[in-house]
Amino acid sequence: MPDTSLATDLRVAVARLSRTLRAQKVDASMTDGQFSALARLHREGAMTLAELSRQDGVTPPSMTKSIAVLVDRGLVSKVDHGDDRRKVLLAATPAGSTFVEETRRRRDDWLSPRLTALTATERRTLAEATEIMRRLAQQ
Repeated sequence: MPDTSLATDLRVAVARLSRTLRAQKVDASMTDGQFSALARLHREGAMTLAELSRQDGVTPPSMTKSIAVLVDRGLVSKVDHGDDRRKVLLAATPAGSTFVEETRRRRDDWLSPRLTALTATERRTLAEATEIMRRLAQQ
């Protein structure tokens, strides 16, 4: 049986770090859900609303609201789906891609000096823990 205090400590530490990193974005008014959708379109390319909803694990109505904001801000475009005129493809615009890249840079800029301040042994331990956390997230 795993130690429940380890589970609690890890959960709290990951949540705090995640919250701090999420705050390091170009525009604080963008929600995490909006950024997730934009980042996925930037990373994976154009897709339908249904595909994006499924991959991000949200309902189509919720994704519709997020996309509407991103389209209004000029960060996502809608393009006719070549095979089916009833569908549209969503894609990150150049401004949307710049937003994602700048946000990622800001997050790395926040984290990098903190990692540099660790000892070499701490960085190795963190690298090992990162791999373990990836495996935990995939289970």
